[in-house]
Amino acid sequence: MKVHEYQAKELLAAYGAPIPKHIVCKTPDEVAAAFDKLSNGGGAMVKAQIHAGGRGAGQLKGYADKLGGVKFVGNRDKAKTVAEAMLKYPLVTLQTGPEGQKISTLIVQADAEPDKEFYVSMVLDRVTGLPILMASAAGGMDIEKVAHDTPEKILRVQVSPELGLLPFQAQKMAYDLGFANDQIAAVVKIMMAISKLYFEKDASIVEINPLAITKKGEVIVLDAKVDFDDNAGFRHKELAPLRDEAEENPTEIRAGKANLNYIQLDGTIGCLVNGAGLAMATMDIVKHHGGEPANFLDVGGGVTAENAVEAFRIILSDAGVKAIFVNVFGGIASCARIADALVKAGREVGFKIPVVVRLEGNEVEQARVILNSVKAELPAIRVAAGLTEAAKLVVELAK
Repeated sequence: MKVHEYQAKELLAAYGAPIPKHIVCKTPDEVAAAFDKLSNGGGAMVKAQIHAGGRGAGQLKGYADKLGGVKFVGNRDKAKTVAEAMLKYPLVTLQTGPEGQKISTLIVQADAEPDKEFYVSMVLDRVTGLPILMASAAGGMDIEKVAHDTPEKILRVQVSPELGLLPFQAQKMAYDLGFANDQIAAVVKIMMAISKLYFEKDASIVEINPLAITKKGEVIVLDAKVDFDDNAGFRHKELAPLRDEAEENPTEIRAGKANLNYIQLDGTIGCLVNGAGLAMATMDIVKHHGGEPANFLDVGGGVTAENAVEAFRIILSDAGVKAIFVNVFGGIASCARIADALVKAGREVGFKIPVVVRLEGNEVEQARVILNSVKAELPAIRVAAGLTEAAKLVVELAK
């Protein structure tokens, strides 16, 4: 689960990290009023709240002037004008895709007058299987370029899942980043806040970018990102109100309510598979034979007929899907149950595109009897004997 920037900063603040004052706004008038409260005779930041990075370097699609999702404004009228544009035009960044993301929430943030910017985060290192604290003295909008072009500028330290980040590790990291004197204690406090939030709330990433030294010499969190592990959601009911479904794909939300693991992609071949590993392998073999998967969809080992029918409905709701590949290995799941669901979906929804089916394992013979009995009724269903044959066939039919 992703949360907005202001929510991420408020979570960090609850663990002791200093953040600038901000006010959450929904309308241009609210932005103007917030500017009056926070500008303190100077200026303030107006920041779009969407679940995508690169907002500062982005561009409002269709807006005449160059304007991204983060803007310093020096007066009340400018704040209102910027807010009107942000709330009207979608924001396009490297993470949103060409259509951009509609902005429905803004924050007005007090100007902290940053002098130098740093990057700090905690994330799982999938190579070692351990969390790592990462940091760089080259923080800001170009951190991805820094990591790609000069990886030596990214400092890393492994963190024990049992003990969390230890104070001496944070102190050394702060020193290696170039902080000195009282700033080291402030940075250590922020790093410890990152670690506590990461472990106590089952986060998948806690990122501060930038962590800034202000012109007054203070250390403050200017921007933050926190994502949470959905699988741990049952342990953290207090986080549920932070979810903004308007920022998520409605089809993926629908699939989640049916206990389906679904991610929409851009291809033409819908995939219905049981098991995440097999789903990945199915997508790979489709691409290997020249096709493009339209989704990742794992119906799980304990799939019911109702869930399977809903899975077909979801796949068919994507107008870009030209063929469906059903690839089921019956271990826990019954191939016969999938076949029954396939027939039920065909009768209820109707298959106007080819459906290639490859079944192996538990109750596969019963499944083949079921599918063979409806050949005349549901001619769109094509049963393939093997995985390679099925992949080649679905790719050809999708053309």
